[in-house]
Amino acid sequence: MSSDATDPTDRTTATHGAWPSPFSARDTVTAGTVRTTPVVGGRSVWWLEARPTDAGRLTLVRGEAGEAVDVSAAGCNVRTAFHEYGGGAVAVGGPDGGLALYVDFSDQRVHRVDVVSGEQGVEVGQPRPVTPDTGGQVRWSCFRVDAARGVAFCLREDQRDPSVEPVTSLVRIDLDGPNEDLGVVLVAGKRRPVDRGPEAGAEEGPDFVLDPTLSPDGRRIAWLQWDHPNMAWIGTWLWVASVDEAGDLHDARVVAGGVSESVEQPRWLSDDRVVFLSDRSGWSNFSAVQLAPLDAAGTAPAASSEPVVLAPEERDFGQPRWTPDQSSYDLLPDGRIVTTRFTDGFCSVCLLDPATGEVTEVPTDVTGVFDLRAVGEHHATCRATFTDRPSDVVTIDLRDGTTRSVSGQPEAPDPAWVSTPEAVSWTSLTELGGDGATAHGFLYPPTNPDAAAPDGELPPLIVTLHGGPTAAAPAAYTRARTFWTSRGFAVLDVNYAGSTGYGRAYRERLDGQWGVAEVADVASGARHLADQGRVDPAKVAITGGSAGGYTTLAALTFTDAFAAGASHFGISDLAALARDTHKLESRYLDGLVAPWPSGEDVYTARSPIHHVDRLATPLILLQGTEDKVVPPDQAELMFEAVRVKGLPVALVMFDGEGHGFRDPANQARALESELSFYGQVFGFTPAGDVPVVEVENLP
Repeated sequence: MSSDATDPTDRTTATHGAWPSPFSARDTVTAGTVRTTPVVGGRSVWWLEARPTDAGRLTLVRGEAGEAVDVSAAGCNVRTAFHEYGGGAVAVGGPDGGLALYVDFSDQRVHRVDVVSGEQGVEVGQPRPVTPDTGGQVRWSCFRVDAARGVAFCLREDQRDPSVEPVTSLVRIDLDGPNEDLGVVLVAGKRRPVDRGPEAGAEEGPDFVLDPTLSPDGRRIAWLQWDHPNMAWIGTWLWVASVDEAGDLHDARVVAGGVSESVEQPRWLSDDRVVFLSDRSGWSNFSAVQLAPLDAAGTAPAASSEPVVLAPEERDFGQPRWTPDQSSYDLLPDGRIVTTRFTDGFCSVCLLDPATGEVTEVPTDVTGVFDLRAVGEHHATCRATFTDRPSDVVTIDLRDGTTRSVSGQPEAPDPAWVSTPEAVSWTSLTELGGDGATAHGFLYPPTNPDAAAPDGELPPLIVTLHGGPTAAAPAAYTRARTFWTSRGFAVLDVNYAGSTGYGRAYRERLDGQWGVAEVADVASGARHLADQGRVDPAKVAITGGSAGGYTTLAALTFTDAFAAGASHFGISDLAALARDTHKLESRYLDGLVAPWPSGEDVYTARSPIHHVDRLATPLILLQGTEDKVVPPDQAELMFEAVRVKGLPVALVMFDGEGHGFRDPANQARALESELSFYGQVFGFTPAGDVPVVEVENLP
């Protein structure tokens, strides 16, 4: 996409928000194939593709010799519903890396497909299910293919018994199927009654299991487990066990971790040495444990060593785990570790030598790295973000930092339209409920080579909030953000209290303070930019999805920093969420808000739905009808309460959508609805053919 308007005098003069833009909502969400979740088999890179014509379905693709071949069955959506958020739906293995397992979202069954490379090219076998049909009540994830034993070690979430919470177990399945017994249970998950009270008498076993990983010789396995009320980034335990010839486990024991130490992503440096990330120091750093060698009988006669930190730094090498198989590092054949590293929210790629602790940064232009995997001796693959082009699955040459798309470079936008992020920081103001700490974000100024605002007019600001709230916003180009900046909006992407990439202490600023600390951060950020004269203080909007949607509603209700807001599948009633959400997050709020139900008064005090009398700001709510994380009645109740109060309000429901909108048509409709809403509230008419969303109670 290019522009010939280089002379400022040739620009169209229009109010901010009404600038003509070539980035339509439809083009924004269908401009190209989205590639994600790379995995490696042999020397081939596999990934998932979401294609504009496939209504959000994910296709498994294998790349080899510069060509991409579809592997999953036509019409299949490769996605697991494990823990509702999914993740870990694909694994590859076998002697030549040509055996793939994947989950079909329609029935949650595991399928196997064999891919062979020969002189005639790549031959893809017929996918076949290897687990029985349970009507989607059993979900699978995190496969570790063990071709020598003819099995895969994996995670199973069993939702068949409604009297107990879903049961997460480490199991073994036969690679040839049919696994009518749903696999052999190796680590049995806890069967906790749904009332979740301590008096309920839950059986022994962990509430959660994650990240099984086999040693190179296949004689040991490591995994993570933890219990309510912790999340994976709060307190986990690293377990190891020996594995016999049949694939059964023996001598299982804890080697690292604790209730207040997050241990994640175990890998095997050798048959007897396991490496992992631990935030015991307050930063996510690498540690390793040396195990005693196994004897001929498969037992270890001596205890393991204490964990040893490999490269102590006051920087994070990893980020909290929301889904299985997230990978922020991997092992190279020479024993080095290729890893991410976060410095004040910025991500870089580094090489770490476990023998010396030396860390060397790779000079690459990526700004965000997800699902990092080693490919051969000198390369890695990942889904990468950049400041000047869309995210893509790329390979990185670790010798010089150059990147190459695995399947054709996505069309890069004309640099004249790219809004370059500026790192900004500000004080979280005590008068807004802040703690005086420094908060962080990235500012994207309005950028359009063909348009300019009238002299003296300041741009409107959209404050955008990531979900989680335990997550982070990287400095990255996105088409959705360009949709706004090209129309004359400034965008502030906030890494508020609780965000990752700034150490455990910054993340723990949100402990017990959700609805207070991060609200103060985002409100202070908006005021900071307005006080600097960079944005119009009368046209400041806030928008976010999921947890970011809650903060949006809380900021509109409990502060006067914003003139409009958009909540995408956001939480309006914290108590309702505590009572009615999925297992993974069912105790998340105990740490973010207060123990439930003893702290119910705190939940009520921080729930926007109970304080609509304090809300004085126009609001649009966007919600999927099939959302299992934030039930749709939360949006409906909030809409009705605001409507009755007489404030401008809109509710847009998306049939069939869950927690997040996957259909490109719905994604485009959400963008257009939000733009139309801002136009009606801020008093401008968007350029182009933008459908008008119905807003009730407009003056």
